[in-house]
Amino acid sequence: MFARLSAFTLLALPLLATATVLPRQDTCASGTAQCCNSVQSSSSSIVQTLLGLLGIAVGSVTGNVGLTCDPITVIGVGGTDCSNQPVCCTDNSYNGIVALGCTPINVGL
Repeated sequence: MFARLSAFTLLALPLLATATVLPRQDTCASGTAQCCNSVQSSSSSIVQTLLGLLGIAVGSVTGNVGLTCDPITVIGVGGTDCSNQPVCCTDNSYNGIVALGCTPINVGL
């Protein structure tokens, strides 16, 4: 009986090793994951116009700007519900209209 239990345990170890959780590289180091309909340079004319309408100082914005963004709440195995551009943004305080400081992330690992 002990031999069967030992053999079963020995054979089950590789299965347990493959089921361990590996750290994901698609999470944001700073900011939050967003799914944006469009990501534009902060120097583009449409972004500058939109930022001006929202009262955001255009000169203080650097990097990319996400337009019409929703937060990505769950990053699942093999992808996410984001069919547009998944990005990591540092400033999301404009109700999803714009998100500032965005960099692309890979959520389909």
